[in-house]
Amino acid sequence: MAQKPEEHAADMVSREEYEQLKSRNAELEQQVNALTEALRLAQHKRFGASSEKTVDDGSQQLSFLFNEAEVISDHEAAQDKQETLVVAHKRHKKHEYTLDNLPEGVATEVVEHHVPQEELECPICGETMQEIGKEVVRKLKIIPAQVVVVEHRYYAYACRNCDQNDIETPVTTTEREKSVIRGSFATAEAIAHIMVQKFVMGSPLYRQEQELKRQGIPLSRQTMSNWILRAAADYLTPVYNALHRELLRREVLHADETTLQVLHEPGKKPQSESYMWLYRTGGLSSAGNSGDASEQPIVLYEYQPGRGAKHPAAFLEGFRGYLHTDGYAGYHKLPEEITVVGCWAHARRKFDEALKSIAKGHASAKNIRKGLDFCNRLFAIEQKLTNLPAEERYTQRLEQAKPVLDELFRWVESVHYSPKSPWGSAMEYLKNQKSYLLNYLLDGRLEISNNRAERSIKPFVIDRKNFLFANTPGGAQGSAVIFSLIQTAIENGLDPWRYLTWLIDNAAKGDEDAEGLLPWAAPDSCRISV
Repeated sequence: MAQKPEEHAADMVSREEYEQLKSRNAELEQQVNALTEALRLAQHKRFGASSEKTVDDGSQQLSFLFNEAEVISDHEAAQDKQETLVVAHKRHKKHEYTLDNLPEGVATEVVEHHVPQEELECPICGETMQEIGKEVVRKLKIIPAQVVVVEHRYYAYACRNCDQNDIETPVTTTEREKSVIRGSFATAEAIAHIMVQKFVMGSPLYRQEQELKRQGIPLSRQTMSNWILRAAADYLTPVYNALHRELLRREVLHADETTLQVLHEPGKKPQSESYMWLYRTGGLSSAGNSGDASEQPIVLYEYQPGRGAKHPAAFLEGFRGYLHTDGYAGYHKLPEEITVVGCWAHARRKFDEALKSIAKGHASAKNIRKGLDFCNRLFAIEQKLTNLPAEERYTQRLEQAKPVLDELFRWVESVHYSPKSPWGSAMEYLKNQKSYLLNYLLDGRLEISNNRAERSIKPFVIDRKNFLFANTPGGAQGSAVIFSLIQTAIENGLDPWRYLTWLIDNAAKGDEDAEGLLPWAAPDSCRISV
């Protein structure tokens, strides 16, 4: 009778050695499977479509940056928008194609096109022709930013009679405007423009330097950097601190963090990572709707050299309420006065990534889809409750969402899985984060996810791809202050350039304290016209 392979192997090595080799082989197989799944997920993240975002036309071409105009354009749009006015009514010309609507409330430049008087003689009777109607063709003209030198002339006045009679001559002078930056030709408008271009449009200072040079303005990036950092320190920081004080008085907040490289961080290598932290107000009001109707939104960024729990603890000192976060353990070490609320979007993402990482027909696919389905059911319930008042939303969550949650966690406890696999990672996340994930049931003002914070930190992440790093900690915090004021202004319906111009101008004059310069104190002229 022939020996089995394992029996033959056992004859060559000891039973103990054989079992060790067998165990090692199993471990290596697990490692290979884990690496294969990780590679498959990485490839999907790099080249595949994301389930959390959509593209209007469904295109996922890698060359989108270069062919964007061709991809999103409407090739069949007409060239003009015309209407004919006859006597007391107007008649719209029917076009085969449609156009985007021209913006309302924009200054209109009227150009009249009349027939010369000498050509108005009737060729039949010789009488002068009268106007019977007009055709209006509206076009949109965009004028790039203009650079203007404003020359202030201050005059002095004296009494000539006193001077001629050797009497001490009184002199009267016009009052000088305070400079925004002493000894500099900077204006509030110029500083605000540079800030918006850098922190909203993602144009680094060297690009702005090149653009200004093409317009004949030799303004160096060093000068621009000095302007914005000085303005941030002198005028924006007091307003930032006032917003911080107001933030701590709220009861529902969101937090997140992302990496930032700072080249000259004391005690750290230039290649090491520092962090930009984000704190913002919630979005579900007591009155019910998806916007913060009862309180003005606040978005604040803070630079810190590390990711330790001490940083949010220090920034949130004095805060008493709910804090939406992701699963980072540092948030779980905050004082007991702060109730941490977990993020179901992260839980769902774990199952989504696990599904993308496995091969087609994998044995775990059924269970992964089941976990994903549980998460989708919770989000579907939440979607229906968005516009309800907070108290009713709280009640409905207990009636509709809690049974789903109970069923989900019973299922989690009953299923066997490998903790090291992507599928196991999703299950472990649910187990470890359970208490935090359930906390959104505690109050109707709370949200099912921390997506609000992720959306607020995204502008910084996008801009980081342009400026790559900060030079010094002071520059990083200056950027955090500017980002905070801009994003808070946008969330409050303000045009960031107009708001920053108004803020810097009034702060330089000393007309208002910090509370009087908060975004919701800005005049209507700073608001975005819709």
